[in-house]
Amino acid sequence: MKKPFCMMIRKQGKLGAAVLFLALVPGIFAQTVNREELEQNQASVNFINYEGPHSRIDTVAQIRNIGYEQGRAVKNGAARTGTENRYFVIHCVGDPDGDKFDADIFGLGVDVGVDHIRNLRLIIQGYLEGAYDYNASDAALLARYVTIYNAVFRGDWNFFGVRYKDIVIRNLVQGKEGLSIRWDEWPGQTLMVIPLGTGIPGSISAIDTSGLTDPGVITELRNDEDRGIEDRQGMVDLKEREADEANQSATLQREAIAEEEKNIEQDREASTLAQQRIEQEQRQAQQQRQEAQRQREEAQRRQQEARQQQEQARRDEEARRISQEEARRRQQEAQQQQEAAGAEQEAAQRQQQEAAAAEQEAGRQQDDAVQKEQELARQQQETRQQQEEIARREQAVDEARQEADATQQRADQKTQEAQQEREQIAQDQQELIDNSTGTIAAAASPAARNALLGAGILQSTNSLGRLVRVDPSSGSTVQTSRMNTLNTRTVILSGSRIFAIAGINQGNGAIRLVEISSDTLEMIRQGDDDISQNSLLWANGGSLYAITTVNGKNYLARFDNNLTRQAQSAVELHPYASCLFQGDRVLTQGANGSPVLLNGQTLK
Repeated sequence: MKKPFCMMIRKQGKLGAAVLFLALVPGIFAQTVNREELEQNQASVNFINYEGPHSRIDTVAQIRNIGYEQGRAVKNGAARTGTENRYFVIHCVGDPDGDKFDADIFGLGVDVGVDHIRNLRLIIQGYLEGAYDYNASDAALLARYVTIYNAVFRGDWNFFGVRYKDIVIRNLVQGKEGLSIRWDEWPGQTLMVIPLGTGIPGSISAIDTSGLTDPGVITELRNDEDRGIEDRQGMVDLKEREADEANQSATLQREAIAEEEKNIEQDREASTLAQQRIEQEQRQAQQQRQEAQRQREEAQRRQQEARQQQEQARRDEEARRISQEEARRRQQEAQQQQEAAGAEQEAAQRQQQEAAAAEQEAGRQQDDAVQKEQELARQQQETRQQQEEIARREQAVDEARQEADATQQRADQKTQEAQQEREQIAQDQQELIDNSTGTIAAAASPAARNALLGAGILQSTNSLGRLVRVDPSSGSTVQTSRMNTLNTRTVILSGSRIFAIAGINQGNGAIRLVEISSDTLEMIRQGDDDISQNSLLWANGGSLYAITTVNGKNYLARFDNNLTRQAQSAVELHPYASCLFQGDRVLTQGANGSPVLLNGQTLK
């Protein structure tokens, strides 16, 4: 398995150098640990993970699903998901602000159980798969870069302030930004920042790879024993695929812009013709309305004249009727005059009807003209809206053209970055080849084959540490176990087998009996019983003895060499009890400190 990448310690206590020599055991050459560098704050080191027994062991799928569920929530529109005391994500997207990034903030609450960088990366991988539809390979690569990026810039408030939008900074807490290299500083103290590129699910540019490959990150990768070649090559491949995707996207955008410009020109010409037609018809309608108004006024004048004539005829008839009464003798003449007046009145009525009909027709024509003008006004409004829509489309085309230019610039940038990184990788590969002969020779040295087995204590406050092998001639460390929670006071050799108590009661960690491989110095088996953090480990008659804890109380237990409990005392023991074996008896101390004598086999 590839070793975790090297990180910079910013605020790290000194590593204790005490070594307990246990036996002269043939060793296998491994990476040399430079303790002087470890004691300096400028040193580059691996992520410090919890290496020891666990109270619960989750499957890879269960660990990945922690992040995947958070990712699906963000993809479905959540701006914030998860719970503050465990895993949570804040999706921070704001208005454009120069070159500053949007980001997802991935937080670790006080109750998280993750204690190994491998599992943390698996959680982030799941998140990237869920939120942005990355495939497993790309998501795993990006997850490794995310952890390195956040470890390199851990606590660098100015760095984040310069590169990220205000909405991101408002959701960060100074002192918690980034990722500590120590697993025990993750819970409640971690706000990892994931820079967003397009932020579009399905796009391999959803996460900003240029930000993740900051020179500080590449420097840390190159500090690794293999110069981080595999991950750097993976990122180069990803950037080249980003460039291809961006080039294709820019081409499609430009084609769509050209098609839209053609459609806009056609729609503009149609709109212009429609506007001209409407204006012409509006002039005709206005003339028609004016003519109808003139005719209506003429009809009203004629109608008024007809009314006047009819009134005159009535007065004439009245006048004649009076004259007839006064001069009956002129009856014959009056009869003729009356007949003439009736004809005159009929003519006046007919003229009035014709004038009324003319006025009605003129009114109808005027109404038609008004309706025509209203219809033309409606058409003109539609045309104006079409022209406004064309203007909006032209603006959208301008924005699309800018986006296409930005996409092309991104493609060019990714191509350039990939080319530069390929050249640097090639140089590093050649240096590794040039240095390989000396490394192989060192691995075969007699000192490495005849190393002493010992243990290094890591802190001054407890006896936890790790197994090492040391060159007896030079005192240099030639092999180091990854398990860093070994209680160095409990190591027991039984033939070629190594037993000890290891672990921490934190998160998913547990204090258990363990068996350690004499070849790899790694844990190959753990017991099922919880062991007191103050317990020592005793061996007698082919059995192992340790103080177990059950419901907060301490009891002495006997185990076989497979770490299976065979017996347990009924009497409660003192937390710092010791054991002296005398024949088939064991003398220890009860809860009040008084001596207690038990059968060595049954513990009764």
